[in-house]
Amino acid sequence: MLRTRLCDVLGVELPVIGAPYGPYEQVELAAAVCRAGALGSLGTAVRPLADLRRQWARMRELTDRPFAVNHTLRPLNEEAFRATLEERPAAISFHLGVPGDLVARAHDAGIRWIQQVMDVRQAEQAVRAGADVIVAQGGEAGGQGGEVATMVLVPQVVDIAGDIPVVAAGGIADGRGLAAALALGAQGVALGTRLLASAEMNIAEEWKNRIVAAEARDTIKLAHSDRFMPPFSRPDAYGLPRSLRTPFLEEAEEHPERVRPAEAGPRIVEAMLSGHGHEFLPFTGQSAALVHDILPAAEIVRGIVEGAEAILRRTADACTRGAPR
Repeated sequence: MLRTRLCDVLGVELPVIGAPYGPYEQVELAAAVCRAGALGSLGTAVRPLADLRRQWARMRELTDRPFAVNHTLRPLNEEAFRATLEERPAAISFHLGVPGDLVARAHDAGIRWIQQVMDVRQAEQAVRAGADVIVAQGGEAGGQGGEVATMVLVPQVVDIAGDIPVVAAGGIADGRGLAAALALGAQGVALGTRLLASAEMNIAEEWKNRIVAAEARDTIKLAHSDRFMPPFSRPDAYGLPRSLRTPFLEEAEEHPERVRPAEAGPRIVEAMLSGHGHEFLPFTGQSAALVHDILPAAEIVRGIVEGAEAILRRTADACTRGAPR
């Protein structure tokens, strides 16, 4: 099947990364992605360290293949980061800022660094910091992200990255997205929203069904998320979340002054940890418009790769037939 330099760097068979989902339980999904030949990921945000250790142990029971553990500057849990270094996953993924000091600590522990970027400035920082893989995440993506569209951002990051493999993220949910990413110079893709609607992902069925039913404009960027989400740990961190609408979010966006951070923040964290986060913040990207069913993760991953292969073959054949003789 399709193989790129990204596969060699990460030690996987397919040029696909499963996105992390912050505090949400995703061990079964990540393991299924790994078994399919791609790179599964586990989030850490706002999870107690005991929970994280349990997840890591369970992950190693389910697969011996490489996986990534994600950290973020909203917020950075230093205790959890130290524990991740001790756990030694194949890679640490990171977003919302480029912390060169943390990159160095990961490399000292023999761990690859996957750096997500939202603009050219962050891509330049990632190169200087020594990132092993750079994920160029377009503004279409769900969860925390920037504003630049994937089709614009990816080729810019490819030009900056040099020999560092670039992964495209945001708006990708099928083989056409992977084929387009490769045409832009990327070495693979990261899947977020598409894998939320998978059989193994441990979120409410209501959320999955909303993704299947959604149109692109059903997702919104949240301009006032600072009033109810954890603060950024460092001053250069930034990013606005994208989510499906909920009554809470519509009220918060229309009347942010009515949201009391001291009350709303803890209430949302509690809901996320207890499986009710979708009632407040069902993070979802615009690629929901391309998601029409809930499938096993392996079927999703391999279907995207096979679809891209078929597209690339047809394109090559068409170019050959149309070439002057």
